[in-house]
Amino acid sequence: MTYFSDLGLAEPLVRALEAKGYTDPTPIQLQSIPALLEGRDLLGIAQTGTGKTAAFALPSLHRLAANPKARSNASCRMLVLSPTRELAAQIADNMRGYAKFLNLSVQCVFGGLPVNKQARALAGGCDVLVATPGRLLDLIDQRALTLRNVEIFVLDEADQMMDLGFIVPLKRVANMLPKERQSLFFSATMPKAIADLGKQFISNPVRVEVTPQATTAERVEQYVCFVNQSEKQSLLSLSLKKGLESGEITSALVFTRTKHGADRVVRHLNAAGVQAAAIHGNKSQAQRTAALSAFRKGTMPVLIATDIAARGIDVTGVSHVFNYELPNVAEQYVHRIGRTARAGADGVALSFCAPDEKPYLRDIERLTDVKLATVPLPENFTQEASRLPAPARRSQAEMEQDARRDERDARGLGGARGGQRGGQRSGGPRGNNNRAQGGQSRDGQSRDQYIRNERFANDRKATAPRPGGFNPLAGEEREAQASAPRRDDRPAHSQPRGDARQGDRRGPPRDRSAAPRDRSERPVAVHRDAVRPVGTKPRSDAPQGGQAPRKPAGKKPNGGGQRRWG
Repeated sequence: MTYFSDLGLAEPLVRALEAKGYTDPTPIQLQSIPALLEGRDLLGIAQTGTGKTAAFALPSLHRLAANPKARSNASCRMLVLSPTRELAAQIADNMRGYAKFLNLSVQCVFGGLPVNKQARALAGGCDVLVATPGRLLDLIDQRALTLRNVEIFVLDEADQMMDLGFIVPLKRVANMLPKERQSLFFSATMPKAIADLGKQFISNPVRVEVTPQATTAERVEQYVCFVNQSEKQSLLSLSLKKGLESGEITSALVFTRTKHGADRVVRHLNAAGVQAAAIHGNKSQAQRTAALSAFRKGTMPVLIATDIAARGIDVTGVSHVFNYELPNVAEQYVHRIGRTARAGADGVALSFCAPDEKPYLRDIERLTDVKLATVPLPENFTQEASRLPAPARRSQAEMEQDARRDERDARGLGGARGGQRGGQRSGGPRGNNNRAQGGQSRDGQSRDQYIRNERFANDRKATAPRPGGFNPLAGEEREAQASAPRRDDRPAHSQPRGDARQGDRRGPPRDRSAAPRDRSERPVAVHRDAVRPVGTKPRSDAPQGGQAPRKPAGKKPNGGGQRRWG
């Protein structure tokens, strides 16, 4: 048996590990640490919960402590990139624990917190910086951070980086890093796209693969229950209520595909007497931190999460994982159930499969090469479900309405793969082409979402046709009007007209005593709000003080443009 003390780590690191109660290295730590102590690049393939953080943290801290240097302003010696805020904070906490007896500083920066405060913390420099890509580039763009002194670079959860659309930010970071550095690249899966990304960061690496790609932990008991969509909420409420009361469930993670779905599950569970909280992208950083902290402490036994929010979270003692909705990407299933059976413990993963989700189940079983055991619905399920509080029961109409909204949300998110999350730094770009967005309206919202938005009233008012004017909803006319010069900006006539004032486009005063012209034969323009002869002015715009009515402006001097009123 090999111990950490046998791997050649510095004595302060071994002492910190003993303080945490760690003595035996995991397989990935056993294979990675010796190669990293020699300064080699590393390509690691391992699922979450296998000890990846310690595998790269311990040898890196050993190298930094063995070669102490004065800290440079606004720089770091080791950079660790993480896809999510929660995972970045978790990595930073673990590294602070390992460096407890070393004179090394660890800083962590991510979105959701004031950037100026983080910039001030980095002003004097640090030894280790853990960051998310978006906030890292924000600080670099503000000249609050430079990467020219990076000696060790770690890219964690590379496959999720790709899923979240971080490919462009990662390429920017790669161009800023020094050529001479040690690079570590970790991913749970290694498709061709991830392998191509790794070539930009690592050269001649040591490959460490502790488990075959896309396999699930052996200690996780995996089950599936076939249930109608409208019965899922009642089944989840009853399963959690009985499991928590009997002590069979100590803490449980429930995964949903959408943020609205996570909030809805929390409302129903709380109504059924089950304490639960949710973490997802719509929650503020304070809410996400509070929910995760309560779940770690055990005061909140059930945590509802989306795939993005819960990726890489290390919470000891999670006994059960519930897939309330099966993921439409099979690899996500591996990451979900990896939240349980960590550090040698056992765990249970139960998936609810509706009839329309059976193709997802086949993809999961094909990827993992595991046939999920089928469990039936509990006895007297219908009677017990009917006794649940009203908010915990879902009618058929509510289920259909929620399903439609979840489908619109899934379209708006871009399918949970690369290129999502708008133009933010924390994700890839999202186009503004409505057709390319699957029927989305402006700002990346679906049409129904936009209509419900309070801005609709203002937009409707701004685009309503003016009485007696052209229809501003017509895009070509609106564009032509915007590009046409205003009356005050139009060139003056070469010969004065009217009252000889320069620039006056009105004709000579008309004889008011003459009989009015017959307009009955003039064509009529049909507008949304009014019908009037073409060329007439609204009564409210009639000239005052005996002045002659203005004529239509006609074409612009250069021959282009539309007819419009002055």
